[in-house]
Amino acid sequence: MLPIWNANSSRLTLTLFHPLLSLAPSSSNSKTFPTSPNVTTTTTTTTTMSSDPTTLSYLSHARYGKDKIRLLRVVRKGAWHHVVEYNVQVLLEGSISTSYTQADNSVVVATDSMKNITYYLAKVSPHVLIPERFALHLGTHLVSKYAHIDKAYVEIEQLRWSRIPVSDGDGKDGKEQVKEHPHSFWRDGEEKRVVEVEVDASKGKDTLIAKVTSGLKDLLILKSTGSAFTNFIRDEYTTLVEVDDRIFSTSVDLSYTFNSFSISPPTDEKKLEFAIPESGPDSELPIGGVWDTEVPKRAREVTLETFAKDDSASVQATLYKMAQKIIADNAGVQEVSYSLPNKHYVPVDMKYIGVDNMTPKEAEVFIPLAAPSGLISATVRRK
Repeated sequence: MLPIWNANSSRLTLTLFHPLLSLAPSSSNSKTFPTSPNVTTTTTTTTTMSSDPTTLSYLSHARYGKDKIRLLRVVRKGAWHHVVEYNVQVLLEGSISTSYTQADNSVVVATDSMKNITYYLAKVSPHVLIPERFALHLGTHLVSKYAHIDKAYVEIEQLRWSRIPVSDGDGKDGKEQVKEHPHSFWRDGEEKRVVEVEVDASKGKDTLIAKVTSGLKDLLILKSTGSAFTNFIRDEYTTLVEVDDRIFSTSVDLSYTFNSFSISPPTDEKKLEFAIPESGPDSELPIGGVWDTEVPKRAREVTLETFAKDDSASVQATLYKMAQKIIADNAGVQEVSYSLPNKHYVPVDMKYIGVDNMTPKEAEVFIPLAAPSGLISATVRRK
């Protein structure tokens, strides 16, 4: 006999099923079927649960919005132009449950409208060149304009555009002078600056609380020495060879979170105003607070310098030093997270032709391996 779980009841019931026997439904609570002179099989019916799915579940959380809103903004200051390119995601929360539970679209701000609002604010906002400020402006507008929306989440990826250096003729010493071109740019890498902003109006439209998380992603780095990996657990599954000198390469994903802060609600009819929060009369920080300083530049520099200089015993150990340094150097940064996937480079074995390319000091030709790869991540918080 084969055991079968009956999942159509308020409890799980184990019924024994004989593979050579077809059992017909029973109209009574119990019935015995003859199978052979020495074998009988008994089935037992159980109370089934309601067939109405609405009694079995409820909506516990809902959030929706528009993803992959791509935009390029040109800000012209005479002949000197600035450009930013963003990938934007906008998500909303609030009194929207009936759109799920009752097919009530009257509470839905169309995601296409969110896209249009993003483009419009990119046109009119004086904060568009700074992703943290622009995200805060967009989130503040959304929770202020729509009475039933309690929270707005705005994520921005900023793509790199750097000015092209061009010749400006010879200087007084006869050396060629180089300057940045006023309106020509080049993509100097796939690294992206990232910003996540939450604007919370759940305590009232006059009490807006914001939270900013900034960082970077896809920063590809490599060092050809100064990295080892030894003294790890060895057991029957271990094939990895210990090395005291290896290539260390990773694609850095970094985020750092600041203290929450209050935002003044817009006072204009269309809710388009946005005032950068004041830091306070005794603060040495600029308007906006610590998130509005040079933290992105410093965090990137710390990441690169620590990676380059650290005599790395492991990815984990180097990661921890990076995060500690960012917190130590930036007051107001409360939490730092890194995700560091290994980019493996494996030396080519050339013993078949009598060449040593496997000894760490002799290894010079490597094969890049995309998968499988290690993934090391951690979060470090301020005490």
